[in-house]
Formats: sequence, structure tokens, C-alpha cells
Amino acid sequence: MPTVPPSILPVLMLFGSNIFMTFAWYGHLKYKESWLPAVILTSWGIAFFEYWLAVPANRWGSAVYSAAQLKTMQEVITLIVFAGFSVLYLKQPLGWNHALGFALIACGAFFIFHEWS
Repeated sequence: MPTVPPSILPVLMLFGSNIFMTFAWYGHLKYKESWLPAVILTSWGIAFFEYWLAVPANRWGSAVYSAAQLKTMQEVITLIVFAGFSVLYLKQPLGWNHALGFALIACGAFFIFHEWS
């Protein structure tokens, strides 16, 4: 059975954790009539599974990446997941301003990950 390379495993796990977290934080926006305490408890339950992916992703990822790189990776993945979630689930289109903002964040990620001599 093939194994996932240590540089890829945290990325995959962070994508998974972000899918859970995005649904926990924003999934209820389609159901604004729902009772808020029930929404909070449901979101908390969903977030529980996010932690099962995010914590080991960061622990194992720290063998390959610095803390700053892991955090930057987390933020970029969050934006990718949220962009898809916003368009596909919430049916809220993204505009040029979103693309520009994401591009600027990608530039920041470049500076974090680039090896400067």
C-alpha cells in the first residue's frame, strides 16, 4: 500500500480539517431560522472532527515545515476551501476584489515559503 509523503500528508489533512471547519462556522448560514443554541452545538460537534485532522497535521507537518509555513499553509487552504464553499454551497459568487485579495495572500505565502539566500 502506498504511503503519503510527509510533505503532502499535512496538506491533505489540513484540507480535510478546513472542510469540516468551514461547515461548522458557515454551514448554518443557509438555515438562519434554526435555533441558535442548536446551531452552536451542531457546529461544535462538526469542529470536533476538524481538530482530529488539524492537530496531527500540524504535529506531523512540523517535521517538514516551520510553524510559520504551517500557519501560512492553513490560511491559504482556508481561503481555497471557503471560496469553493461560498460559490457551491452558499451560492454567493466571488468577484474581482476577492481574486485580488487572494492573489495578495498568495504573494505573502510565496515570501514565507521561498528560500532566501
